[in-house]
Amino acid sequence: MAKRMTKENNDYETIVSWMFRQIPMYQRTGKAAYKIDLEKTHRIDEYFSEPHKSFKTIHVAGTNGKGSVSHSLASILQEAGYRVGLYTSPHMKDFRERIRVNGEMIPEHYVTRFVKGNQHFFEEIKPSFFEMSVAMAFNFFEDQQVDVAVVEVGMGGRLDSTNIIYPEVSIITNIGLDHTAFLGNYLYSIAQEKAGIIKRNIPVVIGESHPETKPVFREKAEHVKTSIFFADENYILEPSVIFDPLKNSFKVFDKKTDQYLYELTTDLLGAYQRKNLATVLKALDLLKDNFLLNEKDVQKGLSKVKTNTGFLGRWQVLETSPLILCDTAHNAEGVKTNMEQLEKMDYQNLHFVLGFVNDKNIENVLSLFPGNAHFYFTKADIPRALDENKLRKQATNAGLSGNTYPTTEEALNAAKKAASPNDMIYVGGSTFVVSEVI
Repeated sequence: MAKRMTKENNDYETIVSWMFRQIPMYQRTGKAAYKIDLEKTHRIDEYFSEPHKSFKTIHVAGTNGKGSVSHSLASILQEAGYRVGLYTSPHMKDFRERIRVNGEMIPEHYVTRFVKGNQHFFEEIKPSFFEMSVAMAFNFFEDQQVDVAVVEVGMGGRLDSTNIIYPEVSIITNIGLDHTAFLGNYLYSIAQEKAGIIKRNIPVVIGESHPETKPVFREKAEHVKTSIFFADENYILEPSVIFDPLKNSFKVFDKKTDQYLYELTTDLLGAYQRKNLATVLKALDLLKDNFLLNEKDVQKGLSKVKTNTGFLGRWQVLETSPLILCDTAHNAEGVKTNMEQLEKMDYQNLHFVLGFVNDKNIENVLSLFPGNAHFYFTKADIPRALDENKLRKQATNAGLSGNTYPTTEEALNAAKKAASPNDMIYVGGSTFVVSEVI
């Protein structure tokens, strides 16, 4: 049934359009939205009387996996009986997905009132889209009297608008080459930016240890006199099955003793979840000092992440005949992991519906896709999208062949028409392509 439009709905749509139109947003416009300091963030925070100090927080940064880790932790805490705020980005379909309490999106009327009531202030200081969104989230969490908020870093860490909080634990999932125009072209420099969330006397969990980045994190932790833990040195998870379209089961081992501990099942699919779950488990070890959590909460929370938090777009099954999967992996590390899992799956022919943004070097990403698959090159309906014909040219240089389609809908329809029931269709390349097919 179509949504019945009311004056309140129209007001909300008008306000969100104003936010997108008047205030630069990195995900749509790129570098113009990037801020070089936290001066405006602190000014906004003072204007609203520092709402983030009224609740506990957990801070999650990283190149890949921070969304899965954030949603998983929120789901577990929710199952333990806590009132949980969750701030993430970007959204798939609706701006309100970014700000949730116990899985429920922030109401349209709150968004409208917040922006309208403070519009003169925003027009005066001209904050970024992200700065205003963070302020809205913290105010909403305070008003909703949350016990704890899981706060996902937007980009980097040191200069991210979320980096005014003093969390119970800081988490950095991993480091990969992404957003290099802003964070640097080397893992070392990107790690330095993400290490900016490490704070004095607040323990930090690093999801994946790497010889180029490990010294950066250790040095920062020593400098601020805090403890640091590497999840992959504590836990190792092995898949119980290769692929199940409804669940993801892993056997958990103590890395230091090789002792089998237990089995976990999550409704988040994708083999890469084994790394994210190791990070979650190590973070829970530290959080158990401040939160009442038991194994039942963990098991139930992980099995209901999508239900509890509304998480979308990570190895998500859209249809089963043919099998259609979408995933928001958009850098080399994420795509490589996905391609390795595809090699283990059973299908007759493989089809890719792909679109990318225009401000990233995607040559190394395109080289990871199999040359014997069928490709449908397209673009999302945003200014930052890479033209499908330019994408096809770059893909041809990488040994990939296929046709171009001006919209994701046309590309997916073409793939579905060409695919047999035993084929598989993978939709990805850009978060925005995925959001348009969900």
